[in-house]
Amino acid sequence: MRGFDILITLSKIPSMHFISEELEDYIERHSEKEPELLAALNKETYQKVLLPRMLSGHFQGRVLSMLSKLIRPTNILEIGTYTGYSALCLCEGMQDDGALHTIDIKEELVDFQRKYFDKSPWGNQITQHLGEALTIIPTLDLKFDLVFIDADKENYLHYYELIVPKMNRGGIILSDNVLWSGKVVEPLEPNDVSTNVLVEYNAHLKNDPRVETVLLPIRDGLTVSRVL
Repeated sequence: MRGFDILITLSKIPSMHFISEELEDYIERHSEKEPELLAALNKETYQKVLLPRMLSGHFQGRVLSMLSKLIRPTNILEIGTYTGYSALCLCEGMQDDGALHTIDIKEELVDFQRKYFDKSPWGNQITQHLGEALTIIPTLDLKFDLVFIDADKENYLHYYELIVPKMNRGGIILSDNVLWSGKVVEPLEPNDVSTNVLVEYNAHLKNDPRVETVLLPIRDGLTVSRVL
């Protein structure tokens, strides 16, 4: 990626800080400790991978872990693997005979992800899918108990509509970045596709009779939708 392209990409990713860094530090210190493997993954992501702030990180990772432990899913789907941090958090609550399927388009990250997956207790239960999620999701002949959407915002609505028919009753769909650093309540710009889609997406989840939804102000916004 050229320097100019990197600057353009960075400009499209909003800052994720809603509260002071002092409070963020306090929250992390009063939440469960980040596991050593994830701390190493976190550190290497910041050292070697572009846009490391896309990582779920300590606090949100512990939230994902706690939700998974409460749900005790058998089949998990993740859309947007990045370096594998959130996948490993979701695996922490997975049933012993469970499986996690994770989808990403970045071929250059596959080996990085696999290295950490294989260091975890769930390496043999994690399947990586490389390619477009809109193409891959219809090929998965599974029913899911837990889904985490954390990919390109422009396709959130499309992902959601593909996922709902594949959910078990009572299954949970988690949607990340739904506050988009507060841009969802600011005047909309016609050319800001991501924000416009997220505004539509949030309204759709609120009004969809197939689910019940609560939007949590965790990090950059995390929606929890339970399939009825």
